[in-house]
Amino acid sequence: MSATSNATPDRAGGDDAAWRRPGRLWLLGSALGWIVLAVVGLVPLLLVSVTALLIPVWIGLPLVLSSFALVRAFAGASRRRAARVLGRPVEHPYRPGVPGGLFARLKRVVRDPATWRDLAWLVVNATAGLVLRVLVVAVFLAAIAAFALPLIWPALPSVDPVWVGVVRVTDQTGANLVAVEGGLVLALWWLFTPALMRADATLARWLLAPTERSRLTRRVSELAETRAVSVDTQAAELRRIERDLHDGVQARLVALGMSLGMAEEAVASDPAAAKELLAEAKLATGTALAELRDVVRGIHPPVLADRGLDGAVRALALRTPVPTEVETVLDGRLPPPVESAAYFAVAEALTNVIKHSRASRCWVRMRQEAGSLDIVVGDDGAGGADPARGSGLEGIRRRLAPFDGTLNLDSPPGGPTVLTMELPCESSSPKTSPSSGTA
Repeated sequence: MSATSNATPDRAGGDDAAWRRPGRLWLLGSALGWIVLAVVGLVPLLLVSVTALLIPVWIGLPLVLSSFALVRAFAGASRRRAARVLGRPVEHPYRPGVPGGLFARLKRVVRDPATWRDLAWLVVNATAGLVLRVLVVAVFLAAIAAFALPLIWPALPSVDPVWVGVVRVTDQTGANLVAVEGGLVLALWWLFTPALMRADATLARWLLAPTERSRLTRRVSELAETRAVSVDTQAAELRRIERDLHDGVQARLVALGMSLGMAEEAVASDPAAAKELLAEAKLATGTALAELRDVVRGIHPPVLADRGLDGAVRALALRTPVPTEVETVLDGRLPPPVESAAYFAVAEALTNVIKHSRASRCWVRMRQEAGSLDIVVGDDGAGGADPARGSGLEGIRRRLAPFDGTLNLDSPPGGPTVLTMELPCESSSPKTSPSSGTA
């Protein structure tokens, strides 16, 4: 099967298992590490400030862009940490890049509100964030020190009575009471550490995640892109239909008209020749009808309208030379545009299997749940699909884009190749016949 790229937007996401909240020891280690990084994070901020002064000199442009790249790298690490602590993904807020020179890139970065929120985070990270992390580590160390005091008390030189928390230590008994106090401190640490670290991560998410305005801007950009793709796809489809009609059906009908005209002239003088011409005309009529059916089938297959997506895909699998297993769980008829997009996506995927995979078998799985149609097309072929070699699956991506569909490819060398598609949808009729079987 040919390769294609992932069409999903870039996001720091994952399933529920991947975002399970970490334990307290992980939180402690994270707090300790990010105490150091809170100070290190001020270095990119300083670099941005210094290199910005060099912009009037040409060398300042690449330097300030590199400094902003460091800021974004640090912010990205902060997002991943916040996502781990909060147990849910934190999306990237940056606007998509545009081609251009150094000045154009700098202009885009400076005009992106997310850039300034990243810089603000560096300051918050080194102040409020640092306080929260130091509190977590300091309370833990205080508890450990309290536990250690009874052990080291005999080795300590004579000291004046000293207060440790609420305990006045004068002898070994007092040191033992400090250990009890340490237990209470450790209990408080155990109780409040997740809340403190979630507060730290919430600060990061508040500044580093996309705002509602940026989400709306990105959504408008995505809709504009998918609209352009949809318009281009429709225009290409119209050109294909026009070409098929002009080069196929129209040529056949012109030939048919010429044959009938010559047969009309030959009826009186040469009945045998007229009979041959009429036979040719009859053959041309059948060929023209077959080509016309192919054109109509390319627009919207009759089997799709009659039998729905399940029946249409099974009919498609029967015509595939590679043995194809089909399993479907559908809640009913889907909206016609979704059915059409899904059918042609499966058809293109099976065509790629035939052309490129050298597979002995393939399979199609379709499942509708939670308002989404999930389609998996796989084969046991050679694998190693490479998007750079060109792919008919780019057409699949264009078909799915207007529906906010996603496309993922897994094709390791040696196979198997698995193409996963997801289409948001809702059934347009009550449940009819979820089915499973082999076509």
